[in-house]
Amino acid sequence: ARALTPQTAETDAVRFLVGTQSLRYDNQIHIIDFDDENNIINKNVLLHQVGEIWHISTSPADKGVLATCYNKTSDSKVMTCAAVWRMPKELESGSHESPDDSSSNTQTLELLCHLDNTAHGNMACVMWEPMGDGKKIISLADNNILLWDLQESSAKAVLSSSVALEGKGQLKFTSGRWSPHHNCTQIATANDTTVRGWDTRSMRQIYCIENAHGQLVRDLDFNPNKQYYLASCGDDCKVKFWDTRNVTEPVKTLEEHSHWVWNVRYNHSHDQLILTGSSDSRVILSNMVSISSEPFGHMVDDDELSDQEDQHQEEKIKEPLQDSVIATYEEHEDSVYAVEWSSADPWLFASLSYDGRLVINRVPRALKYHILL
Repeated sequence: ARALTPQTAETDAVRFLVGTQSLRYDNQIHIIDFDDENNIINKNVLLHQVGEIWHISTSPADKGVLATCYNKTSDSKVMTCAAVWRMPKELESGSHESPDDSSSNTQTLELLCHLDNTAHGNMACVMWEPMGDGKKIISLADNNILLWDLQESSAKAVLSSSVALEGKGQLKFTSGRWSPHHNCTQIATANDTTVRGWDTRSMRQIYCIENAHGQLVRDLDFNPNKQYYLASCGDDCKVKFWDTRNVTEPVKTLEEHSHWVWNVRYNHSHDQLILTGSSDSRVILSNMVSISSEPFGHMVDDDELSDQEDQHQEEKIKEPLQDSVIATYEEHEDSVYAVEWSSADPWLFASLSYDGRLVINRVPRALKYHILL
């Protein structure tokens, strides 16, 4: 397996979706519910009969709707296609009951619509408009950015605009992210060693970070609280943080992994927490305080402090906290292709390695209280 996503619209229960990559069997989507109180993982399986799943993403507005990018073989050619699906009603929201044996017959996803890419090439990923009603999605296909409108309860996808990346050689997007800022009018894409920003209204390029990495850029993520901040990672084993207003130099670089970095994710609530996963089989949780939205910790009201504390507090505020690696997780024995934060609990995250092992971890308690208190 290499596809993992939190169920974005589910903000009460901790829930992740995993897509499998099996050549021999029907592929599946596993719905993983984590019961935090009892430390139990429950699983439901949905059949995804159309092919190996390369990418999976969920609607921000509708718990039952998701999109996958998958391989399809026709005339001995392999195409990566994308489609929008609905899961069965009873599985839409996170439940903590274990399914009883009678009902655990595998169910099938209902196809809502295909994102027709015959003219545009292989799909790399599908992104939903982050704050939207789940009707706008962007897909990256080879060197094309395609903006779709989902209509009639998502049963039809209409291509509303598109743009092609032009230049020398075989240009191909590897990944992209839709920015939650600027009224959701910007996306960032990665192709080869370059990161580009685009305005979704004009489909024009707004910034370009050439040679962002020494080798292929694998993934991107936006800081949820600082509108110009973006993280990227790649095959040069590095994670870099950018201010898109000045793209000549990264603001910070992390060099903790010893192989390709496949994934980088900002925590949705506390943007100093950064997760990365790599084919060195490790997941690293870093505390990038200096470039977070609270570089000096929480500000304290003057009225709350006595004179002595006041002096001490002032000294403390001048000194930004240090960036550091909080923890390195080594529960995987294979390449970690995906890491994701839970959309329900900011202190929980999941990681997925190619051998199909999913691990759910917590931010260490000491750090959690340090951030909160």
